[in-house]
Amino acid sequence: MQLVVARIGRAHGIKGEVTVEVRTDEPELRLAPGAVLSTDPASTGPLTIETGRVHSGRLLLRFEGVRDRTAAEALRNTLLIAEVDPAELPEEEDEYYDHQLMDLDVVTKDGAEVGRITEISHLPSQDLFIVERPDGSEVMIPFVEAIVIEIDLEEQRAVIDPPPGLIDDRAEIVSSRDADADADEDTDANAVGDTDDADADADGDRP
Repeated sequence: MQLVVARIGRAHGIKGEVTVEVRTDEPELRLAPGAVLSTDPASTGPLTIETGRVHSGRLLLRFEGVRDRTAAEALRNTLLIAEVDPAELPEEEDEYYDHQLMDLDVVTKDGAEVGRITEISHLPSQDLFIVERPDGSEVMIPFVEAIVIEIDLEEQRAVIDPPPGLIDDRAEIVSSRDADADADEDTDANAVGDTDDADADADGDRP
């Protein structure tokens, strides 16, 4: 099975190093010197990691055959892809590979259906589940312990305890719009009633 483990960023310095956006919880394993990675687009690879180091909190890699800034910059935005045994599991108990989480049903702790995980987005601050709802819309669920309270691979589901507004924001917006519409109708009705009353009083005052 192929998994995206990093995306190449801009060139660093003049000797062929590049910054990388890490997309794996095991960079020391997947992005170690000597690792051979497929690429997307395929025409730029495969790439073999020659050296790796951390600089100012960013991982820098150099690939075999890439010796200058021009060659490094040509790799920008390339995805690095590792071959992973589908039966392989992460070392930590509470860690999961993306392929294990894809297509899980998402339900609330009360059993209400939310949708199905169609994508995992890896951001610098946290990971997000992109969940497709039954009506075809999408909602983003932060993959943090306070919200995702259980991953049950046997039952193929993720149980969440969402804070207010995370998954029901659209309902609140609709409710707000309905309330505004009702208020407008009441205002219009009162305005019409007031006009009729005024006309009646005016007619009564006429000789």
